[in-house]
Amino acid sequence: MRSLKAFLFRFVIIRNLSRPARLFLLALSLDGLFFSGWSLFFNLYILEAGFSREFLGLVNAMPSIAALIFSVPMGLLSDRLGRKRAMLLGFIGGSITPFLLASVHQPVFMLVMAFLWGITGQLYLLSHAPFMMKVSDDSSRDLLFSLSFGIWPLASSLGNALAGQLPALLSSLFGFVEHSARAYQVVLLACVVTSLVALIPIALIHEPRAGTNGQAFTKPKAARVQLWSIVTRPLTVKLALPNLLIGFGAALLIPYMNLFFVERHHFDEKTLGLLFSLSSLMIGLACFIGPRLAANLGGKVRVVVLGQVASLVFLILIGFSPITWLAVLGFLMRGMLMNMVAPLFDAFAMEQTDESEQGTVNSVRGWAYNAGWAIGPYLSGLVQARYGFSPLFAATGFLYLAAILVTWVFFNQTGSKIVRETYDIVQGG
Repeated sequence: MRSLKAFLFRFVIIRNLSRPARLFLLALSLDGLFFSGWSLFFNLYILEAGFSREFLGLVNAMPSIAALIFSVPMGLLSDRLGRKRAMLLGFIGGSITPFLLASVHQPVFMLVMAFLWGITGQLYLLSHAPFMMKVSDDSSRDLLFSLSFGIWPLASSLGNALAGQLPALLSSLFGFVEHSARAYQVVLLACVVTSLVALIPIALIHEPRAGTNGQAFTKPKAARVQLWSIVTRPLTVKLALPNLLIGFGAALLIPYMNLFFVERHHFDEKTLGLLFSLSSLMIGLACFIGPRLAANLGGKVRVVVLGQVASLVFLILIGFSPITWLAVLGFLMRGMLMNMVAPLFDAFAMEQTDESEQGTVNSVRGWAYNAGWAIGPYLSGLVQARYGFSPLFAATGFLYLAAILVTWVFFNQTGSKIVRETYDIVQGG
């Protein structure tokens, strides 16, 4: 009876989300449904097209290099344009560039398109969190942030399952070789074109004016705020440092999980599609649990730390278990736990920030995350070619552990107290 009441209560809250929030979630779900096949087959396409692992690492790194350079300017531009306009422009640019990337078989052009994709993608992605702050209030914010993380993987669970069948379908319909670069290329282009349907709900959004989300924010004053003072503010640095560590760790492994299972455990396209589909489904469902845990376990920060600690165990299981089903279990649980708590920390970060500065602060956090992604995929390609995946799992585990400790020390009251007491003892000694 209690679980039924909890479900009905949450269902009512979802129905009571504002119309802009619901349209935003619809756009994310459509994007997740139609674009998910890209991450499933892009790495395989590049290698089947005859490019080296070093080039694969470089092309995967280019969007993050661009984000590293342009994330703060894109955050400022989002503050000036407004969130809806920024999302529209970013999504359109973020569709044209990957389409061209998969269309032209010329290395320099492909790298340029990947770089431009990173710029336009930042304008789209960095507008999400400030937009959600604007269209939510204290009673719905945690749920909306979690739904924004959960809707995309829930939709992509179906998208991955369908995309996993496409190479075989194309081979039977059009005579493509099932594992060929041509088959993968057609799947990638289809993902980009069909995902454009997500523009419809974004275009229908009516963006609220600044300061209408129930919080006591100051009026927009972007023109008067000194960028340097925001970037170097201690709170901004503290919010960005965990992103830097997690981003670098993730960049070494996450883009290549499909290759890991193909090479280490000999998965075919259909099995790979089903695995990523199940992972997306579990991530999406787990994001509904995060807000409830935050309420029951004493706040967002504590849930973030506990979830990330638990995910470390499963990360090690993926990389070092010789048994396929244990590696699959680790993959599913790690993805679920890490993604369950990520939106809670995003919501926490935005709650600490004035509305007029949210785009800028979010861009600094994005810059920190992309700093690791700017070099991680390329380094990973070099390590894979020489030593395999095991050193990468060890390095990612170490970086995740460092991020967990930093988050606990900076934002958990107990952690901060221990650090202060230790400092006092050292000073007294």
